[in-house]
Amino acid sequence: MPYTNAVIHEVLRMGNIVPLNVPREVAVDTTLAGYHLPKGTMVMTNLTALHRGPAEWATPDTFNPERKRMCLGEQLARTELFIFFTSLLQKFTFRPPENEKLSLKFRMSMTLSPVSHHLCAVPRA
Repeated sequence: MPYTNAVIHEVLRMGNIVPLNVPREVAVDTTLAGYHLPKGTMVMTNLTALHRGPAEWATPDTFNPERKRMCLGEQLARTELFIFFTSLLQKFTFRPPENEKLSLKFRMSMTLSPVSHHLCAVPRA
């Protein structure tokens, strides 16, 4: 089951649905990467850049479960996703319809959304 957990990590990284983190307030005057941030400044983290940026990942657009992703809510999300994901994989085989190719492209708005496509869930014997 460790590989299943690694797959879930990578799905969370590539399937990040919220491009920006919630606003944070700078608690004390500070300097970050040469920029002065006065106390009270609102800062928003670009999660898409963290999860898909070439500065952080050698191959950001490649699905690679061997790499890890960590965050504060990870344990709860992983537990719920693990149960849900393994239940689906135990009961179904997933594949695209004949003559259709799946895409990892997405649309960006307030959240990131995958492009629409069909998927066949074939019950396992």
